[in-house]
Amino acid sequence: MTTPHVLVVRGGWDGHAPVETTDLFLPFLRDAGFDVTVEGTLEVYADDALMSRTDLILQCWTMGEILPDELAGLRRAVAGGAGLAGWHGGIVDSFRMATDYLQLTGGQFVAHPGGIVDHTVEISSDRAGHPIVAGLGSFALRSEQYWMLTDPLIDVLATTTVTPGPDDPWAEPVVSPAVWTRTWGKGRVFVCTPGHHTADLEVPQVRAIVERGLLWASRT
Repeated sequence: MTTPHVLVVRGGWDGHAPVETTDLFLPFLRDAGFDVTVEGTLEVYADDALMSRTDLILQCWTMGEILPDELAGLRRAVAGGAGLAGWHGGIVDSFRMATDYLQLTGGQFVAHPGGIVDHTVEISSDRAGHPIVAGLGSFALRSEQYWMLTDPLIDVLATTTVTPGPDDPWAEPVVSPAVWTRTWGKGRVFVCTPGHHTADLEVPQVRAIVERGLLWASRT
């Protein structure tokens, strides 16, 4: 049996601690049987030999720009069966000007009103049996609460409701996807919007969702 390979691509804005947060999951991935490659450059996405043997891409890269050949290589790898997974700005606020990347992930961060706020992540009742969220209940966080623009083709597993304050310009609460999956050709994409602080990823429910999401997304 061939050992599955995960490519961890981390970098971009240091405020999301790309090294520290991805380091939290490296032991889990190795214990799950993955051969792990860690890279701090987007150039690897243009390496067809490496991408062709990659079963899972864990990306934590906030903001920045991606070159056309790098984005083409990433899209080609996922369409061919590699999984793409990540959390927070490391996957949904990565390359704002690259619309082909936004289409791949199925969503783009637009705001986190109030900064660090208390909020709840609600498991979608009609998706409660999905293996990524099965057995988990809704849970509270004090962190950034992402307001997302999303693709109608995503499969929403959990949501969060952004409630306007007295000085906010929108009139009603906004329900925003918080955890979702999608397919892309033969590949799978997993997104978890919580994860601003390293501590967020140590919350048991978030940790479980991310670990399950990594395994779900990987090529089978």
